[in-house]
Amino acid sequence: MADTEATNENPTATAELLDPGDYSQFLLRSQTEILFVLRALLGTGANITVYFNEGKHFLLTTLLVIDEDTIILDYGSSEDMNRKALDAEKLFCATQQEQVRIQFILRGLKKIKHEGRPAFSAAFPDSVLRLQRREFYRLNLPLLRPLRCIIPITKPDGSQEQIEVKVADISGGGVAVVSPPEDMGFDPDAQFSNCRLELPEVGFVVTTLKVCAVFEMALRNGTTVKRAGCKFVNLPGPMMNQVQRYIIKVERERKARESGLG
Repeated sequence: MADTEATNENPTATAELLDPGDYSQFLLRSQTEILFVLRALLGTGANITVYFNEGKHFLLTTLLVIDEDTIILDYGSSEDMNRKALDAEKLFCATQQEQVRIQFILRGLKKIKHEGRPAFSAAFPDSVLRLQRREFYRLNLPLLRPLRCIIPITKPDGSQEQIEVKVADISGGGVAVVSPPEDMGFDPDAQFSNCRLELPEVGFVVTTLKVCAVFEMALRNGTTVKRAGCKFVNLPGPMMNQVQRYIIKVERERKARESGLG
């Protein structure tokens, strides 16, 4: 039985989950690939965090058995959380193994007996998101020194205009931009082609950006800004390498400053 008791509320739980839509190129869909990942988790006894009820609740578990198209998971230490998990129709599972992020969705749990003790049973997930650390790491950028992204848009009269937006964070999957103009049509599912992302001392990236979510966030000074999460659409390998080079460069500079070497 999992030895860590889940709390009733975890406001940061959903922040630990990645949107599979942002990383669709890393989704494993074949049963052979999924089985390989699950067997690795079984072999190492990795802790798995199971989120449900829109991330408001969670419990800790481990994988106990893989049986044909079914998996058996350890029962949680909180009976209240176990009961809520059994009532949930959709559960998000997240874990890490040797710097590899693994995430999948279960469509319901059943309570069973395993070796005389209560356990969860679930059908195989339809897909598994498997990411190396460099692929899902998100680099937060200071608002005073943001990246520049130039986005071409077509105006109602058919003319073209270049709009500059500020980038607040960047990862191998996409970027978050701050305060896009209200009349830009920066709404969920909107796509912008031939966007140019400037990466100082590294180069630039030209890509299509798809808006995934738009929300407001409060700054420390009390003001509120609009923020939009966007994903790269079919980003070519060389462009992905540029992004990773920039992230690595900035992280090295940050660590050098912290150690007093920069």
